[in-house]
Amino acid sequence: MKKISIADVNSYAAPGHFDMTAFRLQGKDETGIQTFWIGKSFFLPGGGADWAYEENSPNEKVYYILSGEMTVKSKTETFNLKAGDSLYIGPNEGREMKNEGREVCEVLVVIAYA
Repeated sequence: MKKISIADVNSYAAPGHFDMTAFRLQGKDETGIQTFWIGKSFFLPGGGADWAYEENSPNEKVYYILSGEMTVKSKTETFNLKAGDSLYIGPNEGREMKNEGREVCEVLVVIAYA
């Protein structure tokens, strides 16, 4: 077992993301997990991520909204997520996302290693 506190981890720059801060809480480097990693992201109002992942990411992803709201768009659908909602993104599915609310949105991110 290995306990990780958010106070003990460093933030990292997530490519294509803006007005947000990301922390990797669990993963290969942090605790030795081999199949997935978990992060927590804080998106300011207006913050988000540009279109990404289509056809270049075999990783499955889950976003779980801890607080606030997040709009996530695929090519064909728009999801308005609120606290307690989660979204599965399959391998090679593209997405863009934006916090269109007035409060910080906290997102728990789970991504499988390819």
